Amino acid sequence: LARPAVATRRAARVAVGAGGGGGGDRLGLEPPACGAREYCVGHGAMARSRRVVPRALDSSSMHAPPTDDVDWDNLGFSCEHVSKTMMFVATATLGADGQTWEWKEEGVGPYGALAMDPSAQCLNYGQSIFEGMKAQRTMEGNLVLFRPSENAKRMRDGAARMSMAPPPEDLFLRGVKATVAANAAFVPPNGKGALYCRPLLLGSGPILGLGPAPSYTFLVYCSPVGSYFKGGQLDPIRLKVEEVEHRAAPGGTGNTKCAGNYSPVLNVQLEAKQRGFNDVLYLDAVSNTYVEEVSSCNIFAVFGNKIVTPSLGTILPGVTRKSIMDLARSKGFEVEEAPLAIDDVLRADEVFTTGTAVVLSPVGYIERGEEGREYQNTEVAMSLYEALTGIQQQTMDDPFGWVVTV
Repeated sequence: LARPAVATRRAARVAVGAGGGGGGDRLGLEPPACGAREYCVGHGAMARSRRVVPRALDSSSMHAPPTDDVDWDNLGFSCEHVSKTMMFVATATLGADGQTWEWKEEGVGPYGALAMDPSAQCLNYGQSIFEGMKAQRTMEGNLVLFRPSENAKRMRDGAARMSMAPPPEDLFLRGVKATVAANAAFVPPNGKGALYCRPLLLGSGPILGLGPAPSYTFLVYCSPVGSYFKGGQLDPIRLKVEEVEHRAAPGGTGNTKCAGNYSPVLNVQLEAKQRGFNDVLYLDAVSNTYVEEVSSCNIFAVFGNKIVTPSLGTILPGVTRKSIMDLARSKGFEVEEAPLAIDDVLRADEVFTTGTAVVLSPVGYIERGEEGREYQNTEVAMSLYEALTGIQQQTMDDPFGWVVTV
């Protein structure tokens, strides 16, 4: 496998709302002479590594076919192959006026560790948000993304909530596309999985007192993945209703994809998995009677020709969630965003979950306390899954214009 060419470094100065003060050192993309694969972020001597001006990608060349270095028939959802990939990096520092962020694109280089100051804001106060996206290989060999502008918007919204420098949409899209193009060999064959892309925004600049970081790092890394849940993509999953701990509360950050939302669910999630469940279904923090979402995905309930999903506010505005709502309406279903009581979910005809990682998974069993309900019907879920994946893989028409070719 020939090593992919790396993208030309570009500098972009973009005027956006700024917070914090001070500047930030540059981020180096060339591994140190000692052989360690590190990217230096923030301030201090550790950040002053030598940089290399990467070669330009030949946009006219065809994308590489899938590599033989991956067992595509036994692909899980993990970082097993991430060390072989390339990643995109850009940094933001405040301009001379102290009001605008100057974005500097470092381009694409080998995946490697970030060397960061212990006083980096993200390590101390949690300025860290991310996105999840997938690139697919179509039957014709094209590499495509699904609604990437929606992810760009959600990251900008999250950055505003977390007082971070928001990556401009063109920078976000350029970084994602460059990452996919540079890792074309790791996009699975059609029908074997996807290349999961993780755009990540970090408050990488150092700060001691509580406040926004003086500089930020935006990067995109990736990994080839298969099914998120063990057992297979379409195997109905088992959910345990959590009635003591809550994922989010009104006025909090439940509707942002910030890193701090996720680790607090691990204790109950791990306990549920030890008992044979796939994941946990959370209730609202006020009345403990309405479902919100699963640890890593949104939830839907089907009642005849009506499909209900919880209202936005404390839950993540999922891109797949939004797409499934549009698809369902196009198929003649009545779709409602409304408070969804757990009692009603336990009486529903069908239940399914959606998300970038899980795609669409039918639910086969939900347990609340001593009460359990099995779901036998998956007809609606399967119909929507086929319509969604058909558009994503370009085996069906895309009347919405959702698919973007890399």
